[in-house]
Amino acid sequence: MVEEADLKEDDVDRCAEEEALLVEDEETVQGEAAEPADELATLRQCLEEEEAKAAEYLDGWQRARAELANARKRWERESAQTYNNALADSIARLLPVVDDFERAVETLPDDLNGHPWIDGTLLIYRKLWTILEQQGVVSIEVEPGMSFDPAYHQAVTHEPHDAYKAGEIIAEFQKGYKLNDRIVRPASVRVSSGPPLTGSAGLETTE
Repeated sequence: MVEEADLKEDDVDRCAEEEALLVEDEETVQGEAAEPADELATLRQCLEEEEAKAAEYLDGWQRARAELANARKRWERESAQTYNNALADSIARLLPVVDDFERAVETLPDDLNGHPWIDGTLLIYRKLWTILEQQGVVSIEVEPGMSFDPAYHQAVTHEPHDAYKAGEIIAEFQKGYKLNDRIVRPASVRVSSGPPLTGSAGLETTE
């Protein structure tokens, strides 16, 4: 009887040990299965963080590139504007010389036509005009009877005139010039104020 009891106790102990081993093995398996899951989650988190950093860097690079392009365009625009301003100023300083040449040509005595010295002077004038035209300088067109345009014309006088209506140009006093689409000097003109008043109406207006 004692031997049977010992055997039963041994079986119980053996079963307990086997059950403990099974539990331990199961916990080990679960732990080993949990470790790859944790590593995968960590890797995913790291990947998301790196993707966020990459997107941030890309956005910053694109923004910096756009700012650089805008700065270059602004510099080119300002440089062109500075050049055009300097060119217009230089041309405006030369226009009185052009005026003097033209007055000299208009008042040239007939007996001096064909003189070598006069021909040389006229050649200088033509060369000057060629240079101005190459830069884009053109004279502003003015014809008697045209409507006065303050964008292109500067009124020297407003005077009554029988042949022209109020606001129409009577004559050009000084030529105007423009550089491409920019007015360098407006044309100075005489402008009609309409037909002169006569009789009693004129006296009443004068009073």
